[in-house]
Amino acid sequence: MPYPDLYTTSAPPPFLRRLLRFLSAFPRPKWNSNRNLVVTHPILSVMESCDSMVHLKQIQARLTTAGLMSDRFPASRVLAFCALSDPSDMAHAGLVFRGISSPNPYIWNTMIRGYNRANLPLSGFSCFRRMVRDRVEMDSRSFVFVLKSCEQLLEASAGEGIHCVACKAGFMSHLLVGNGLVRFYATQGALASARRVFDSLSERDVVSWTTMIDGYSESRKPHEALRLFYQMLMTDTQPNGITFVAILSAISQLGELKFAKLVHDNIGRSGIDASINLLNALVDMYGKCGSVADAKEVFDEMPIKDVFSWTSMMSAYAKCGNLDLARQLFDTMPERNVITWSSIIAAYSQSNQPKEAVQLFYEMIAAHVKPIDATLVSVLSACAMLGCLDLGRWIYEHYVDGKMIRLSVKLANAFIDMYAKCGDIAEATKLFDEMPEKDVVSWNTMILAYAVHGYSKDALFLFEHMKNTQLMPDDITFVGVLSACCHGGLVVEGRRHFADMKSIFGIEPKGVHYACLVDLFGKFGLLKEAHELVRGMPVEPDGAAWGALLNACRMQGNVELGKFAGEMLLGLEPGDSGIYVLMANLYATRREWDDVKKVRKMMKERGVKKTPGRSSIELDGKFHDFHVADVSHLQSKEIYTTLNNIYTQLKIEGYVPWTKC
Repeated sequence: MPYPDLYTTSAPPPFLRRLLRFLSAFPRPKWNSNRNLVVTHPILSVMESCDSMVHLKQIQARLTTAGLMSDRFPASRVLAFCALSDPSDMAHAGLVFRGISSPNPYIWNTMIRGYNRANLPLSGFSCFRRMVRDRVEMDSRSFVFVLKSCEQLLEASAGEGIHCVACKAGFMSHLLVGNGLVRFYATQGALASARRVFDSLSERDVVSWTTMIDGYSESRKPHEALRLFYQMLMTDTQPNGITFVAILSAISQLGELKFAKLVHDNIGRSGIDASINLLNALVDMYGKCGSVADAKEVFDEMPIKDVFSWTSMMSAYAKCGNLDLARQLFDTMPERNVITWSSIIAAYSQSNQPKEAVQLFYEMIAAHVKPIDATLVSVLSACAMLGCLDLGRWIYEHYVDGKMIRLSVKLANAFIDMYAKCGDIAEATKLFDEMPEKDVVSWNTMILAYAVHGYSKDALFLFEHMKNTQLMPDDITFVGVLSACCHGGLVVEGRRHFADMKSIFGIEPKGVHYACLVDLFGKFGLLKEAHELVRGMPVEPDGAAWGALLNACRMQGNVELGKFAGEMLLGLEPGDSGIYVLMANLYATRREWDDVKKVRKMMKERGVKKTPGRSSIELDGKFHDFHVADVSHLQSKEIYTTLNNIYTQLKIEGYVPWTKC
């Protein structure tokens, strides 16, 4: 017996209207996103509110018994539930799919979508290839869904192949396909290709503009994002909330408060309902632009706040250097996620408070919050400052060797830096050599590591090897190269590399580069050349250059030039106690004790105090600081007794302390 129409837009009979009213009282499941579909068949009406695989199989059994599963529409609804519910069941979806004769584009598209949702992009891509191979009818959504498969595959060539198919099949005039290609290329970082597709679109909607603007913003090209946004405003296309979130991210990168306020005003005039994501973006933008007051105003006026709202406000305080308020906000948050923990840890690490950063990391682990790679990058930076090699090694063994976190290039760079600064240059070298992909930071970190540890030839050899890659050295690279020359006493090589910076690589030397070369000249008594180098700087010499010259004069005992360099340096940094110490040591080398007293008197009059030397050790997750002649530690008596025993044993072995000033 033929069954009634499966779906219709006309008024259903009275008994079906009652059934539909009853079913409409229940919320529609997430898998069923088609709000315009009106189903009138009794069994299929129940199917529309299905919310579990057990329920589905019961419905499917009834459909099979009634002989309805041979029809494409009932089969497509069963397939949609299997592929699009949460969690999905793609194995069962495959069985249903194979039982459908002549599946239409909607059914093929549902399979591709399902594979994407199940993180099986290769299966989704293969599904589309079958459509092409078997010359199955496809629509614009087929290309959109398979491009999302390509995004997950992270293979640009796969998406380029889809682009070719779209051109040959005549789908490039479809806006949906064009937008999908712009999105694909933008997410791959291929902005030139994305822009070519964008410029070739015969028509553009808000999605086209927003996708391209967001691509520029995500690729850290805020100026291009702003230019495109202004072009969009010149057209009849009105930005939506997502457009403004993208442009606010771009302004955050620029840190331009003037632009921030202009766009904020534009949002107010546009009449767009401010979503929580948009308000969060405003808080984040003002924080990164340095305006805590504006960030706080938006935050306080938010009708609803989520964990990202609190995290953005906390980060705003931290960005502006107010760690106390950032910590207060962190401690009072109603909810925290891994981004919250990562942000506060990064704030302490970047503010040179590594102990607090590490302590927070321990608390995070105790709270059973799994860190992400950004968390570990900040913690490793803190480990490098503290010399916590054991913690750094544990992080690698637990998270990287334990396959809990993928070793990205950025994370590998952080490990190399940590190993090098903690003295394990062998492990740093091993990790660098094993990296399948390296960026400029990777090479810079390793070159600097070699230079600091006195392996000058290794640093310069690595630099020559870097020049044979596709990567271009930057100003940080040359800090490492010149430091290597300085540590190795390679005057000729230092001069050559300094000259090559501008003549070959187009890099204008900065104060730190001049300081490296001045330091190199000073070690070999070339004070006249060092002084001429500082005086010949194209910009006003900074503290690094004068400090290097002062230190060179101290090493060579040149009081006259050293006094001049010291006076210049004090004019720039009068509160730096290290300058006074250097000058006092300079006078002491010539036994000019009256001048030493003058320096000490000057320090006293200016209220400058010498920062006391200290050491720090970590024991069982706790840090212990020790200053000169410190007796504040609870076990100071036992500590000094042990140190005296060690010193006595050293003297017995013939150790003589070096007391040269």
